[in-house]
Amino acid sequence: MTTQPRRIAVIGGSGSGKTSFARRLSTILGAPHIELDSLHWDPDWTPVPTAEFRSRVAAALSGHTWIADGNYQGKLGDRVLRLADAVVWLDPGRPTIMWRVITRTIRRARSHEVLWNGNRESWGAFRLWRGDDSIIWWAWTSAGGIREKFGPLPRDPALAHVSFHRLRSRRDVDEFLETMSRRGCVRAVD
Repeated sequence: MTTQPRRIAVIGGSGSGKTSFARRLSTILGAPHIELDSLHWDPDWTPVPTAEFRSRVAAALSGHTWIADGNYQGKLGDRVLRLADAVVWLDPGRPTIMWRVITRTIRRARSHEVLWNGNRESWGAFRLWRGDDSIIWWAWTSAGGIREKFGPLPRDPALAHVSFHRLRSRRDVDEFLETMSRRGCVRAVD
């Protein structure tokens, strides 16, 4: 089945490549890219209150086309997924995720790269004893539950209108993006 993409949610664990993938897909389809992290984090890594976050997300997703990346089901429930026509789940596995998170954190800490709202990653991310304040710790501990969390989504009756695409490797990602580039549409793949 082929449908014209309008609203695509990109989900996956921290370090799975959501933002990079969503940016590439946004360019291919000419659809706005919405990074949920940028709506969630205020300066000094201050999370916005849940009601404000939901309001920001609703405003950002009010358009007819978008590519949104991020999870936040704990604060948003299935709001983003229900609005989506397609969901792309990036699931490369824990070793790949950890490699990406560690190398990305080193790069960002070295370069002082500005992320959302003036926030920057620091060498403090390697202080694993800080628990969830360390992106590396967060990636490791949350990676185990991602498949349990996202695996049932394609069978959720509330999401029956959504086409799901689980991409597990770089090859899967490249093939999916190539298909999108050629046809400009979402085709069910798994």
